[in-house]
Amino acid sequence: MASNSAIEWTGSTWNPVTGCVKISTGCKHCYAERMAKRLQAMGQKNYVTGFDLAMHEHALELPLSWKKPQTIFVNSMSDLFLAGVPTDFIQQVFDVMRRAHWHTFQLLTKRGERLSDLSNELIWADNIWMGVSVENSEYVTRIDHLRVTGAKVKFLSIEPLLGPVPNLDLRGIDWVIVGGESGPGARPMKEEWVVEIKDQCLAARVPFFFKQWGGVRKKKAGRELQGQIWDQVPRQYREKLKAEGVEKKIGAIG
Repeated sequence: MASNSAIEWTGSTWNPVTGCVKISTGCKHCYAERMAKRLQAMGQKNYVTGFDLAMHEHALELPLSWKKPQTIFVNSMSDLFLAGVPTDFIQQVFDVMRRAHWHTFQLLTKRGERLSDLSNELIWADNIWMGVSVENSEYVTRIDHLRVTGAKVKFLSIEPLLGPVPNLDLRGIDWVIVGGESGPGARPMKEEWVVEIKDQCLAARVPFFFKQWGGVRKKKAGRELQGQIWDQVPRQYREKLKAEGVEKKIGAIG
């Protein structure tokens, strides 16, 4: 239920919840769904029902046993704020993150409304980063839902970027990640969409992280934008990430 992650902006993953339901255009070629079906075929016990929603209570306290500080992406194989996840289970996940204070936890959701509705029922420790996924301008309202939460660090994952996102309101946002879709059926991403977001981040002094161009051969497409790698992270976490060795994977931290 946990592993080192190949995701460029995090260190490892923890999945107390698996499985999801598609709700928007960015979900069309979901990597987690493909992986879940593969793990089901391999007989992995946590994926006996494939990509159906499942809570794994046996995995809840795993981060407490990891003594070395890590940056951990929570539920890379699901969405903690999915309607089917009970509020008390979400609160248990937050309780573990609060107690495992030496780690930094990163959560992402497309369920902005439920996130904002539950925010006051959650304990937002300083080590919990909260983000929302935004595929194009149709879903920028998720940013407003994120903005009203009690999260100390708020970030955007604009991935897969499927259209232009002009006039981004970055008030209260601490970090922006952008990436193209990868894998079978990957939809193209235009350079001008990425540059427009990057320029908005620079103007607002919000750290900008360019994850990938994506495509069927994402490694070949690389990560350079306008001749350079963009690996900026929130200022207050630069030293922490360096101490954890994450900079060895993502390069120089901007």
